[in-house]
Amino acid sequence: MQRLYPFEPQPWLAGVQLRGSAHWQGGILSVCFALQAPHAALKRPGGCGELYRRDGLWQSTCFETFLAAPGQEAYWEINLSPNGDWNVYALSAYRQNLKPAAGIKALPYCLRALDEELQISFQLNLCSLLNPAAPLELCLTAVLDDPEHGCSYWAWRHGGAEPDFHRRASFQLLEPSA
Repeated sequence: MQRLYPFEPQPWLAGVQLRGSAHWQGGILSVCFALQAPHAALKRPGGCGELYRRDGLWQSTCFETFLAAPGQEAYWEINLSPNGDWNVYALSAYRQNLKPAAGIKALPYCLRALDEELQISFQLNLCSLLNPAAPLELCLTAVLDDPEHGCSYWAWRHGGAEPDFHRRASFQLLEPSA
């Protein structure tokens, strides 16, 4: 697992650690996030634990995956909330034409919450969208909402002067596994 970093380190984030991993094999993208944080340091959106497609998840605690085919302007954004809500968006270019990704009707994911650890993982078949034998450009990100201080923005790397997960400069190449 690779560490994610806050855009702006703050004293209240000292006890927070976030890691993520991604695996691309046979057209299946597997992603896992592992968050360690004091329970009181994380605002968790309310919900019933059922999986619902919703907009605006990034306004509170949300784990995100951005992915694209190298050299293509179009890309996808996957959002997972710890309350069971999710969404997958397709964009035609940088922040343009955001819409729910056609053909993706569900995104079952596994959520495991312990005292001070939260793990979220999913597998998504992308064969209808991407060449399973080609590499991906990918970035794992998260918005962590602190009840007292608001949102912090986490990523493998930040590619700009302000937090913006859509910047392709933040994406990394992910080769398919054999």
